[in-house]
Amino acid sequence: MNLLLFMPADMVLAITDNVSIPLHEITLTPIRAQGAGGQNVNKVASAIHLRFDIHSSSLPPFYKERLLALRDSRLTDEGIIVIKAQQHRTQEKNRDAALQRLVLLIRKAVHTQKKRQPTRPSGSARKKRVDSKTKRGQVKSLRKKVTES
Repeated sequence: MNLLLFMPADMVLAITDNVSIPLHEITLTPIRAQGAGGQNVNKVASAIHLRFDIHSSSLPPFYKERLLALRDSRLTDEGIIVIKAQQHRTQEKNRDAALQRLVLLIRKAVHTQKKRQPTRPSGSARKKRVDSKTKRGQVKSLRKKVTES
């Protein structure tokens, strides 16, 4: 029994203020959860299997490139993101968790690190460092055995 969850066609999943994904591009399939059982373990499909095809999505090209360049186990060779959510007892909470994890994955993929601005120690800091090394060297030289010449 592989029923797809009903989702209104006009709803969207907001990634950022400017970028969103129509929910009809995301496939959510209810499946039975793994792990320890209970009374409903073999009867209720409470886990959610989310599939999102990057190539056929309406995401901007920059987002697609960054997602396809990800080195993530949730990304298949065909460019499909697969997320399995089963930590909650209800299908609705697992669906929300899967969608939230998809949003976080996309945001993480497009986040660019700020370029590091190289800095140099100040002149006084360099002088202080050299002075402390000199002082330490003098302390060590005083510990040596005294030889008569």
